[in-house]
Amino acid sequence: MNRCHRSFVFAGACWLLTAGACAQALYSPLGSPAPATSAPAGTPSLVPHGQGAGVHSPLSPFAPLRARSDVLAWSVLTDVKTRIENRRMVPVYPPAVTALDQKKIRIQGFMMPLEPGEQQRHFLLASVPLTCSFCTPGGPESMVEVRTRAPVKYSQGAVVVEGRFHVLQNDPYGLYYRFTEAVGVE
Repeated sequence: MNRCHRSFVFAGACWLLTAGACAQALYSPLGSPAPATSAPAGTPSLVPHGQGAGVHSPLSPFAPLRARSDVLAWSVLTDVKTRIENRRMVPVYPPAVTALDQKKIRIQGFMMPLEPGEQQRHFLLASVPLTCSFCTPGGPESMVEVRTRAPVKYSQGAVVVEGRFHVLQNDPYGLYYRFTEAVGVE
């Protein structure tokens, strides 16, 4: 390994250590923060990871979610803890979340398309806009996979969907929540 390459590797290692030392818990303006329980005590985390609903920056070019009484609050969904089981992080849902399983509910958030095109049938709905470089995304508890009956027009602004809500116990993609038979709501 030449001298220049060693310097580059050393600088990268220092950055990772510094990032880990400066890592902070992400708190949501949309509700109470979820406590950090994703790693066993004494396990250092070199790379910060999202938790909670994420942070919508005041510098964002996108308007934040406005309060609505007809939608489920992200603070309910992000009140999930995790535990390590067979070398995997698994969600531990509070009773308020498990009671929502298979219920028809509404939620608002920002679309993250999973397919190309203006009309979307399969996308993620997130608590903060994923197209905003100032916003800090949360963890899997701050996103819901959505599968719609009819296509929904893509929007960079907040959208509301209604459908059958599923609390996922062992999703292969690491998702915690899913909507099926969803429709867009004005």
